[in-house]
Amino acid sequence: MDYLSLTIEELHKCLVNKEITPLELTKLAIEKAKKDTNNAFETICEKEALEFASTLKDVEEDNVFWGIPYVAKDNFSTKNILTTASSNILKDYVPVFDATVIEKLKNAKAVLIGKTTLDELAMGGTGTTGHLGKTFNPYDETHQYMIGGSSCGSAAAMASAIVPFALGSDTGDSVRKPASYAGLVGLKPTLGRISRYGLFPFAPSLDHVGFFTRSVKDSAYALSLLAGRDNKDSTSSTKEVEDYAKELDKPLIGKKICVLKPVYDSLQEGSVKDGFNKSIDYLKECGIEVDIVDFDEKLLFAVLPTYLVISCAEATSNNANLDGIKFGLRVGGESSYQEVMMKARTEGFSELIKRRFVIGSYSLFKANQEELFLKAQKCRRIIVNEINNLLKTYDAIYLPCVGNARKLFENEVFDKLSALNMIVENHMAIGNFGGLPSISLPIGLDNNFPFGGNLTGRAFDEANLLAIANALESKTSLKGLTVEKVGK
Repeated sequence: MDYLSLTIEELHKCLVNKEITPLELTKLAIEKAKKDTNNAFETICEKEALEFASTLKDVEEDNVFWGIPYVAKDNFSTKNILTTASSNILKDYVPVFDATVIEKLKNAKAVLIGKTTLDELAMGGTGTTGHLGKTFNPYDETHQYMIGGSSCGSAAAMASAIVPFALGSDTGDSVRKPASYAGLVGLKPTLGRISRYGLFPFAPSLDHVGFFTRSVKDSAYALSLLAGRDNKDSTSSTKEVEDYAKELDKPLIGKKICVLKPVYDSLQEGSVKDGFNKSIDYLKECGIEVDIVDFDEKLLFAVLPTYLVISCAEATSNNANLDGIKFGLRVGGESSYQEVMMKARTEGFSELIKRRFVIGSYSLFKANQEELFLKAQKCRRIIVNEINNLLKTYDAIYLPCVGNARKLFENEVFDKLSALNMIVENHMAIGNFGGLPSISLPIGLDNNFPFGGNLTGRAFDEANLLAIANALESKTSLKGLTVEKVGK
């Protein structure tokens, strides 16, 4: 049996029945990680993982994460383990503390087997900008198609059946988009639901901790474990954490979902549109009312520029400490602070990161703030208000994750201003604008390449969102996808 292709729930049963031990499972995961050909890993934590797994002797039947191997995106702080954020400026950085989510997983006896690649400093959506190069889509042996980003390595490790759980971060769609390309469930909960302590900040008003699983139920288990107030993160919520797995089968008759008409109309004819239409029929079979509703197309076209201005401005401020003195690469220049900083940032950052910092700095100049940064903030508020108005009537908004199940590296910058790209490929950032819970799950295959649908709900209404996603998953027959299961 390929234990590592199972869901967390299925694998837990195998561990409880003593079909395999945590140490044996960890060895299998590390062996597969070493054979990875998709550039999914920054670091394989072989020594630490084997030492920890060897201590797990007494089965914890009520703890589904006991002995489960997992990976973490390399922008989560891990004590005494290299943490680079896939950037040369942090290539030698070893933290002295664990992120809260890492600590919670450790306390649950989950086994960290590796840190995964990302777009440099999580600034990107293609999986191409990390200092180790491109991360490839495991569904494509020719390495022509992207897995998406910025949580590319975590998605690739999951799709390759190296682990059954992976941590990511989501600032625009950085968990949910790769989840779509990788045939996974990707959850970004409400802002504040999970502590961000120890997550390297990109744009704090947009950053969310997220994760990848192979089933909606696994996501429910993970959310119950990772959610909750953390005194180390003042933005974390004090709201009570629910037992989300127990609420998955709640009745859905009478629930209402809407589809934004401009997004739907922008879909090209083909497998993705056919699969999305079929998934709408599945939702209706569950007793859910689905309406296609009007939404101002101009607001959807504004999502990407609004996101870029706000995120780049916040990133410029948040990464000011990467100067070669307090943190980061030191490459000489002893005559002044300015010289040290210039040399460190010139050699430590890629051209993409430098461009983003230029955009951020430009939008924050006093002369430009009104025209750029403040206008972007106002636009964000208008978009969020319109979405929240819809959610007064509807329980969730349902949209396709992508316009095309396959995206070639060579077409990365092709036709970026088309309706397909500007609307269909960027709308999931709306969930980050409003800090709303959002989940992606597989709804179809296009020539053996998965693609997903995305549900966004009301703040702190993860229980209903997960229940709807679980019902849809039960209809699609796409639960637990991996490359091997699809037939590659």
